[in-house]
Amino acid sequence: MMHNPPHPGEVIRELCLEPLGITVTAAAKALGVSRKALSELLNGKTGISPEMALRLSIAFDTTPESWLSQQMHYDLWQAEKKLKDLRVEKLTLAA
Repeated sequence: MMHNPPHPGEVIRELCLEPLGITVTAAAKALGVSRKALSELLNGKTGISPEMALRLSIAFDTTPESWLSQQMHYDLWQAEKKLKDLRVEKLTLAA
């Protein structure tokens, strides 16, 4: 398990937008999404959908899989923090 992976929105803000000096408004326009949608992603209120992963991969010359992998690692880490609250029984072959 990764230790506290960042939300992909943080990665986009810190590694993609800030180094390029791009505003949220300009980035949203380039990505073809609303400013609100991108802002919610950057602020960790929403996750990266497959469609957004495709948009990001084109805009930043990456792969959609890399963005979805970051989201998956973040989501899994969040779920594992709540593992003790899950009431799940192991299923076995019925006799």
